[in-house]
Amino acid sequence: MTMTLSTIANTAIDQMFRGLDGVLEIGAAAAKAKEVEQSVYLGWRMAPDMLPLARQVMIATEFPARGLSRLAGAELPSFADDEATFEALRARISKAQAFIKDLSADAIDADPDGSITFPAGPDREMTLPRGAFLQNVVLSNLYFHVTAAYIILRHLGVDLGKADFLAVPKV
Repeated sequence: MTMTLSTIANTAIDQMFRGLDGVLEIGAAAAKAKEVEQSVYLGWRMAPDMLPLARQVMIATEFPARGLSRLAGAELPSFADDEATFEALRARISKAQAFIKDLSADAIDADPDGSITFPAGPDREMTLPRGAFLQNVVLSNLYFHVTAAYIILRHLGVDLGKADFLAVPKV
């Protein structure tokens, strides 16, 4: 069985987005139960130089949407980056997921052995094989920022487990 870039991407992104959405749902309920303003949770960071929870979620949705757009040769999506509630962040996940599902799998999978050039910071570009771009840039950043969001909520005492992170259905 041959695995295409779109199959690899969509499978991983779907699972991580479902997990992130569930983690945020549980986080919102925990904040409400503890009578803590959502802004406290969403502004929390694990270290002074680390991005806060809300920004982790924003980046976790932006990398896959923009990365797959690049692979598909499509126009890059624009996000407002102004989500200030758990509900708004969850809506952003849904928006990113819908955007990704609308991208052409054929376009993503075109030229699997080709390369892609992309911005890698404010004054730098990189060129990677398309598969390496997906694995080493798009998915690695997705995993990092979803993990950071999960860890911030765990640190705040939210009752989360591995099954929540991985979006394992409850039986």
